[in-house]
Amino acid sequence: MYIYRFEIIHEKGTTPTVIVAETDEQAFNLVDVELEKYFLTLPDYQEIVLFEKKRIGKGGGFVLPAFTN
Repeated sequence: MYIYRFEIIHEKGTTPTVIVAETDEQAFNLVDVELEKYFLTLPDYQEIVLFEKKRIGKGGGFVLPAFTN
C-alpha cells in the first residue's frame, strides 16, 4: 500500500487530497471517488497534481478542506 498526496486545482481554488491505494491507477481513480463524496456538486477541476507517494501499511482515503488566506 502507498499513501499519495494530491492537490486538485479547480475554479474555486485548490483542494489538498490524501489517498491510500495499491497502485497509481487506483489512487487517481480514488481521487475522483473522494471528491464526489466531499463536494455537493463536483467542481470543474483543471488539474490533479501528485505531490508525494510513500509506502505504508493498510489504510483509506480522505479529502482535506482547502485553506485560503
